[in-house]
Amino acid sequence: MEAVKPSAVTPSKSKWVRTFSKVLHLHAAGAGIVPDDGVQKVPKEAGEWNDSKTTKRLSQKFDRLHDEELERRVAWEALIAKIFATISAIKAGYAQLQHAQSPYDAEGIQTADRLIVSDLKKLSELKQCFLKKQYDPSPEHSMLLAEIQEQKSLSKTFEIMGKKLESQLRLKESEIIFLRESLDESNKQNKLLEKRLNQSGQLFVLDNLHLSGLGPSHFMTVLRQTVKSIRSFVRLMIDEMKSADWDINSAANSIERAVIYWKADDKCFAFESFICREMFKAFHHPYFFLLGDSVPEGKKHPQVFFERFMELKSTKVKEYLATKPKSTFAKFCRTKYLQVVHPKMESSFFGNLSIRDMVSSYQFPDTTFFTLFAEMAKRVWLLHCLAFAFVPAASIFQISKGCRFSEVYMESVAEEAFFSSEITPQSEPRVAFTVVPGFRIGKTIIQCQVYLSQLKTR
Repeated sequence: MEAVKPSAVTPSKSKWVRTFSKVLHLHAAGAGIVPDDGVQKVPKEAGEWNDSKTTKRLSQKFDRLHDEELERRVAWEALIAKIFATISAIKAGYAQLQHAQSPYDAEGIQTADRLIVSDLKKLSELKQCFLKKQYDPSPEHSMLLAEIQEQKSLSKTFEIMGKKLESQLRLKESEIIFLRESLDESNKQNKLLEKRLNQSGQLFVLDNLHLSGLGPSHFMTVLRQTVKSIRSFVRLMIDEMKSADWDINSAANSIERAVIYWKADDKCFAFESFICREMFKAFHHPYFFLLGDSVPEGKKHPQVFFERFMELKSTKVKEYLATKPKSTFAKFCRTKYLQVVHPKMESSFFGNLSIRDMVSSYQFPDTTFFTLFAEMAKRVWLLHCLAFAFVPAASIFQISKGCRFSEVYMESVAEEAFFSSEITPQSEPRVAFTVVPGFRIGKTIIQCQVYLSQLKTR
């Protein structure tokens, strides 16, 4: 065996050892390893090179993280944009579904239902993408498409809403046309009723009345209209008194003395009592005794009174007085006006006696005061004619002052008389005065209206 020569191995090994030692030295210098002698020796150029390399590596890592965060944010925005676009599409489909229901459109309802179901599936898919973090690879493009889809859905929703509003507008227009037609028809009816009411109050209900069918209910209808007319004139008279600075309390006390009124406004019943007393005076005599005892038997016949009632009922009082100024009704108006309206009253109201002078000479003025009086006189005259159209004729009655209240013959105009805490068995309300007289038609009693007050004497 041939021995290995040292000279053949040593040079190669020594070279390798030197190279490895150099590498270790460089590695130790880069890692900050202190050599055996305890002193770290790093060249200045090597330190600067290492710092630059670390900074560059950190900068690259930060840029990479920033890009990833930006991509994730853009992907989130794209996903949210898709969600909003899908929700807008669902809203548009729901609006379309509602629009198709009225009026009913089966095909439109099915189409809208399919669109809603499809959009709900898309929304479910987006939910899964969110949970699995499956982002869109091209978010910018997806965001643009989602925005376009959302705008289309909004446009579709607004279009459907516009159609719905147009439909509602057409419906409202048709309702307006119908209501206008109804209003026109109602106005025509009102004008017709007003015309007939101006002619004869509510007495047009008696247009087809015949003497053979005459009953107490017809008399009560005319009586109610008469009382309304009397109260209208009383209100006008009280207003004139107030305008002329009259003492209303003194005027009421001069008509009915020693009356305790439940309310201050109840004094109007005293004036109403006065008007009724004067207007119904001689009511039980044919033609209010204007013709005296020389009334021919032919004029006393019920048919004659019924015909006079039907004639005047449908005629305006001013026209009747103008065409028949010397008729029996005209005499009645003249007589009652001179009895009811005292000269001092008229002079106080109007500053002169011109109305009285004209009425005295059978000239009937066209003033508000006299017109309202004439309307009242017409109602009383009609009631009088109707009363004598019955066989036997209707009779009139009133209640004396101090009488006890009876529901059979009386009706109280002041309900407070029955509910006052001041009432005792010793001081029960008694009749203070009769406001509106009562009537008897055969066996039928029409109650008179009375005012009750606390009176200690019968």
